[in-house]
Amino acid sequence: MRYSVPRYLIVRTFTVDIAEMPVVGRRSKEVAQEQFPQIIWEHSHVVVDDEGVVRTFCVYEGPDEKVIREHSAALGEHTIDSIHEIAGDVSPADFP
Repeated sequence: MRYSVPRYLIVRTFTVDIAEMPVVGRRSKEVAQEQFPQIIWEHSHVVVDDEGVVRTFCVYEGPDEKVIREHSAALGEHTIDSIHEIAGDVSPADFP
């Protein structure tokens, strides 16, 4: 299943702790709305490892990987570990 607009899974490691993530999330949304209206932030999963390092697994819709990287650079506070174009979605309901 291909989507008309590509979707990406972005894996990030943040330089802030979990307490600061609400501020980062709001800023990410604002940066997208103000500077990158062509992308849509669908959702993110946030994990914290035993050392307190925050990582996110985010799903974005956008025209290409370049724009996704530009949004990330404008946001700051993190590094991109990897970006993967999503080929499709499945759930347990898809396998009766």
